[in-house]
Amino acid sequence: MKLRILYLPFILLLLISCNQEADEKSSLEAYQGDETYSVIFGGTVVGHLKTLTVGDTIQVDYDYKNNGRGPTMKETIVLNAAGFPVQWDISGNTTFGNSVDEKFRMNGNNASWTDATGSDSTATNTALWYVNQSGSPYSEILTARSLMNAPDFSADVLPAGKLKLTEMEKTSITVDSTMVDLTTYAMSGADLNPSYFIADNDQRLFAVISPSFVIVREGFESKEKELRAYAEKYSTERFESLQKQYAHNYGKKVRITNVKIFDPNTLQLSAPSSVLVDGERIVSIDASDASGADEVVIDGAGGTLVAGMYEMHAHTGDEGALLNVLAGVTSFRDMGNDNEVLDELIKKINSGILAGPRVHRLGFIEGQSEYSANNGILVSSEEEALAAVDTYHDKGFYGVKLYNSMNGDWAPVIVKKAHGYGMFVCGHVPAFSNANAMLRAGFDEMTHINQTMLGWVLEPDEDTRTLLRLTALKRFPGLDLNSPKVQQTMDLFVKNNTAMDPTLAIHEVLMKARNGKVWDGTKDVIDHLPPNAQRGYKVALADVASSEDDTAYREGYEKIVETLKMMKDKGIQIIPGTDLGGSFFYHRELELYEQLGFTPAELVKLATYDMANYLGDKDLGSIAPGKLADFFLIPGNPVEDIKAIKTIALVSRGGTFYYPSEVYPAFGIEPFTEMPKVTE
Repeated sequence: MKLRILYLPFILLLLISCNQEADEKSSLEAYQGDETYSVIFGGTVVGHLKTLTVGDTIQVDYDYKNNGRGPTMKETIVLNAAGFPVQWDISGNTTFGNSVDEKFRMNGNNASWTDATGSDSTATNTALWYVNQSGSPYSEILTARSLMNAPDFSADVLPAGKLKLTEMEKTSITVDSTMVDLTTYAMSGADLNPSYFIADNDQRLFAVISPSFVIVREGFESKEKELRAYAEKYSTERFESLQKQYAHNYGKKVRITNVKIFDPNTLQLSAPSSVLVDGERIVSIDASDASGADEVVIDGAGGTLVAGMYEMHAHTGDEGALLNVLAGVTSFRDMGNDNEVLDELIKKINSGILAGPRVHRLGFIEGQSEYSANNGILVSSEEEALAAVDTYHDKGFYGVKLYNSMNGDWAPVIVKKAHGYGMFVCGHVPAFSNANAMLRAGFDEMTHINQTMLGWVLEPDEDTRTLLRLTALKRFPGLDLNSPKVQQTMDLFVKNNTAMDPTLAIHEVLMKARNGKVWDGTKDVIDHLPPNAQRGYKVALADVASSEDDTAYREGYEKIVETLKMMKDKGIQIIPGTDLGGSFFYHRELELYEQLGFTPAELVKLATYDMANYLGDKDLGSIAPGKLADFFLIPGNPVEDIKAIKTIALVSRGGTFYYPSEVYPAFGIEPFTEMPKVTE
C-alpha cells in the first residue's frame, strides 16, 4: 500500500528500532505498509485507527471522540521473527483524560512491563504475548496470528491469564464491486466477556466489532450496521447458552425454607419462614419448616430473602444483564440506548431466551453537534425534539431523557409536551444552561449530581459537552453550600418535588481512583475477578497531574457527599443508580449512601420497595403473596450491615432460579458463597 506523507517522519525511527538480524525473516513481511480504519458509533464516524508497518515495527494512531470524550493513543510495537512482541510503547490519554505511558520489553528470557498500576517483570523460557492495558484494539489481530499456531488456539499471556481464539464463521462483505472474504473470531480470557473481530483471508484486520460500536476498514463504513449485527449475534448466542445451562425452571412449585424476610414497612426481618413460589409468583409465606406435595425445596440455611433491587441508571446490554441478575438487580431503568438493539434484547429477556432484569425505558433525546452522544434520537431543532417525544410516547416509553447537546431553551416545551402525555422527564443539564433552568422547566429528576453542581462553579460560556464536566469538579472544594446560589437551587428541588439521580459511585471512581491503587468500590470483590479485570480496577480515570489536583479532586468528592447529605436532609428523594453497569457497583452505590445518613435497612428499602413505588411497579418491591417472585437470598443480615447484599446464594427472577456460585466461573469469577442445598 502507498505510504502516506503523514507517516514519513516516523519511518527512520521505525527502521532504527527494528531489532531483528538481517538474515531473519520478519513476521510482518506480508503486512508492510499502511492501513486505515474508521471508528463508528451509532452510524456516525467519530474517529480513526491508522497503522504503518515498516520492517518488524508497527506504528499505531488511535483517536476517537464520542459524547465529547474518547482515547487519543499512539503505539509502537516491535515483533520478533516468531511474531511475538519484544518492544511495545503506548502513550496518550484515556477516555477521561488519564495520561498513558505504558511499556513492555522482552530481553532474552526476561519480560518487563510498566502500566498505570506500576512496574513488574518475570523470567520466561517461552515467548509470550503481552495483554496491553491502554492500547488500541489493533493488537487483537497480532495476537490472533500467534494463537492460530498455538495448541488448541490458546496460550498463556502476560501479565497473567490465558487467551483463547475461537473461529466463529466464514462470511463476506461486498461494497460496490469489491468483495472481501472474511472470518469472524472471538478472543476470550482477557476479561469477563469475549471480544470479537474480523480478519480477511490474508489475516489482516478487517473490523473490530461490538454491539455498541465498530472499527472497520476504510471504504466499508456503510456496512457498520451489518458488522455490528455479528457481535450482537455472538453475544446473544453466548448468553443464550448460559441461560440454557444455568437458568433453573423446575416446572413445579418451589419452596425456600428456613429464611427471614426483609419487611420494608417495618425495616426489620421476619421470624423464620418459608416462601412458596408457583410459576412466576409468590403464592404463600408459611412456617419455616412447612412442606407440600411435589415441591422443589431450597434450604435457605437461616439466611435473608430480599426483594429484587432496581438499578436506576442503566444502559442495558446483554453482557451485563445476567451479571446484574446474579447481583440481585432484577429491574433496570434504561437511561438511553440504541433503540433497535434494546427492542430485540427486551424481547429475548421477556421470552426467557436471555437472562436479564425487567426494563423501564427512557427515550434518549440529544442535540446534533460535534460533541453528540450518538444514541437514541438526535435532533437539530425544537420541532424535531417535540417529534422525538411523540415517537417515544407512541413506542410506549415511560419517559424521556434530555442530553448535553440539547438547546436548553427547548426544555420547557419538551417537558410540557411530555407531561401532556403523562411521561416522565429527566436528564443532563444542556450545555450553556444550568440546573435552575431545568428545574424551572419542570424536570421530574436531575441526572448526575455533578450536572447540578457545575451550575454553581462554571461561567456562562463554558462548554460542558467536553471533559470540562469532569475537570471542573476540581472547583467544588471552594463551594459554600449555604450561599444564596446553592440554596436557590435546593429550594427549586424542594418546591418542584424533583428527585436526584446522583450516580455517586461513578463520581467516586472519577475523583478518587489513582494509578496503582485498587478502586475503593471494588475492594470487597476484586480478588474474585479475572486477572485483567483486576488490573483495570487499579487505574485512574482522570488526569491527576499534580498533588494539587489530587487534593482538589478528593476534597471535591467530599463536597459532593456533603451536598447530597444536605439534599437528603431537605427531603429531596435520592434515586440509586450507577452509570457503571450496575452489578457489583450497584452494591457500592448503596454502601456509599450510608454517608448521607441512610441506615442499612433504609437502603434496602430504597433499592427495592421505594423504587418499585417510584416506577409504579405494584407487583414488585417486597416479598408477599401474589407478587412477582423477584428476590435474592443472602447468608447475612442487611439490616445490620449493607455489605451483606454482596454475598448472594440464590436469585429468583420471576420464578426462574439462578445460583451465582454456579454461574460465576463462566465469567472467570470466583464465587462468593456456597450454593444452597436443593432437593428436587
